[in-house]
Amino acid sequence: MSSRESMAYDVVIVGAGPAGLAAAIRLKQLAEAEGRELSVCILEKGSEVGAHILSGAVIDPKALDELLPNWKELDSPLTVPVTENHHWFLSETKKREFPHALLPPFMNNKGTYTGSLGNLCRWLAGQAEALGVEIFPGFAAAEVLFNDDGSVKGVATGDMGVARDGTHKPDYQPGMELHARYTFFAEGVRGHLSKELIRIFNLREGREPQVYAIGLKELWDIPADKHVPGRVIHTQGWPLKDEVGGGFLYHQDNGQVALGFVLGLGYKNPYLSPFEEFQRWKQHPAVRAIIEGGRRVSYGARAINEGGWQSVPKLTFPGGALIGCSAGFVNVPRIKGTHTAMKSGMLAAEAAFDAIKADRQGDEISAYPEALEKSWVAKELRTVRNAEPAVAKFGPRLGTMVAGLDMWMRHLGIGLPFTLHHHPDNEGLLTKDAARRIDYPKPDGVISFDRLSSVFLSNTNHEEDQPVHLTLKDANVPIDVNLTLYDAPEQRYCPAGVYEIVGQETGDPRLQINAQNCVHCKTCDIKDPTQNINWVVPEGGGGPNYPNM
Repeated sequence: MSSRESMAYDVVIVGAGPAGLAAAIRLKQLAEAEGRELSVCILEKGSEVGAHILSGAVIDPKALDELLPNWKELDSPLTVPVTENHHWFLSETKKREFPHALLPPFMNNKGTYTGSLGNLCRWLAGQAEALGVEIFPGFAAAEVLFNDDGSVKGVATGDMGVARDGTHKPDYQPGMELHARYTFFAEGVRGHLSKELIRIFNLREGREPQVYAIGLKELWDIPADKHVPGRVIHTQGWPLKDEVGGGFLYHQDNGQVALGFVLGLGYKNPYLSPFEEFQRWKQHPAVRAIIEGGRRVSYGARAINEGGWQSVPKLTFPGGALIGCSAGFVNVPRIKGTHTAMKSGMLAAEAAFDAIKADRQGDEISAYPEALEKSWVAKELRTVRNAEPAVAKFGPRLGTMVAGLDMWMRHLGIGLPFTLHHHPDNEGLLTKDAARRIDYPKPDGVISFDRLSSVFLSNTNHEEDQPVHLTLKDANVPIDVNLTLYDAPEQRYCPAGVYEIVGQETGDPRLQINAQNCVHCKTCDIKDPTQNINWVVPEGGGGPNYPNM
């Protein structure tokens, strides 16, 4: 019997991102329409709603139109419609524009908006609270709770005030249990509880492995004469060679440009640094021309699901469901996932509400995946399912042609008669002796910057005297395997300078983990070649505090 205090709800949702908030709003809408009482709460590990949300973002309002048809009248932060679309192929010094008319029709951004997904989530939280949803920011779900029959009972929040050595500090507070008829996991990409549920319930059986990219983003205030609200630019090519990825520049509100770089985590060279590739990309003359004379105001990084339809796991298990990026509903070629995440949350909410009406609990809400199979989410993701693996398999040039051909054929009602497969991102890394070293230029402090000054702009903070949340299954692997074979790639793939090898000059190397720098991107949990790093949740409220990201 647990000694922790507990609270009971009809539905508990882990994560106040677009999927979790849409699910909560839909649940309350359904209850209100039928005059029923329904208790719904959301746990959010960030210090506030939106603190950990990072996306480009160009947002398709398709799901929002369904959820809140009058959203434009409710002071929504989506105020900048996309007005221009550009796709550039970059060489080291030049760019070529790809004719937009040659892209498959569903790749255009007609009717979409560019802006801050974090601010959209803050606004959605307000809509949810107005309907009676209880939202608890700063409380991290640290543990899944189970009933005696193995079904999910709910979650427990992490203890607060625990010292690094495990002792209780004077401000110690034990976690609280939240019990529910159904628990939704909307943690985002590579959620630490979702990962365990996928393992425990074998939810990936018969599915492809999930694959990922890392997205790095900065916000810049740029001169007014360079700013064109609604202009959207995507780039391919330089500085990447055989790797999958590209850049983006979105002209948003208030004279700001959101710019970033996305790099597939299946890359092979252990000397590659996604952060340094991003800084180098900004020095391209076409990119530099936009931001030169401006001022960088924010920085962050986040992993992105790229597996598509074939990598979506089984969505339900006794007592709960995966929604949003915990399941992986990103449309990779469109570079969009907010609308699909929200719709998944809405469909799960409808299934759970019907189950609660029938006085059920703790079973599988199979109506959710059945509804999703028939929805526009499934149609959209099936259409593009070969795009990412085609580029990964055939390389950026040929792969882009194969992906484009397949998408055009599917638009015309046909398509390649097969589905391409994925390989886990941690596999296939070259050894240090087989890889080429990369000499990255030093930052100039004007256009390009170092990692530590960048982390400062993410407002990242963790209580230093707490257990390290970047755990190692075997403390010997970082030196005996990663350093010996791969020259410690964790030093380079982490966008926040968390991992350092110290003591090499004295012949006694060891891995130092600067956990206080962690921006919760989850790249280490994904890319570590032996899967020795396990990201677990730190104290609630820790991590980045992204403004307008």
